[in-house]
Amino acid sequence: PSSMFLLFCSMFSEGGFGGGWTLYPPLSSNMMGHSGAAGDFLILSLHIGGASSIMASLNFYSTWGNMRAGCHPFQRVPLFCSSIGVTSFLLILAMPVLAGALTMLLTDRNFNTAFFDPTGLGDPMLFVHL
Repeated sequence: PSSMFLLFCSMFSEGGFGGGWTLYPPLSSNMMGHSGAAGDFLILSLHIGGASSIMASLNFYSTWGNMRAGCHPFQRVPLFCSSIGVTSFLLILAMPVLAGALTMLLTDRNFNTAFFDPTGLGDPMLFVHL
C-alpha cells in the first residue's frame, strides 16, 4: 500500500513523471534538469517495492523449510517446494542490485552527481547495466 501511495503521488504531482521509455538521464528529457518530486516519488516507490520483495522472499524461505515433514531430508522435498527455494534465492540476489541502481539514480537526481557521465568520473556502463 505504501508503494502504491507513492506511485499515485508521483502520478498526481507535476502532471506525472513522464520519463519516457527510459530512466537513463542522457536519453530522457525530463531527467536532465533534475526537476520535481514526481521522479523522487516514483523511485522511492520502487525502493519500497524492492524491500517488500526481499521480505517476501524471506517468507518464501520459511515456507520452504516448513513444507517438508520433520523426518524427511531436503532431498525428499517435492519439486514445487524446491522451486520456491530457488525463486527466493534469485530474488534475494537480484533485489540489492536493483536497489543500488535506484540509489544511484536518486542520488544523481538530488545531489547533481554524475554516475552516468564519464566527464564527471561516472561510469555509464555500470549505470546502464544496473
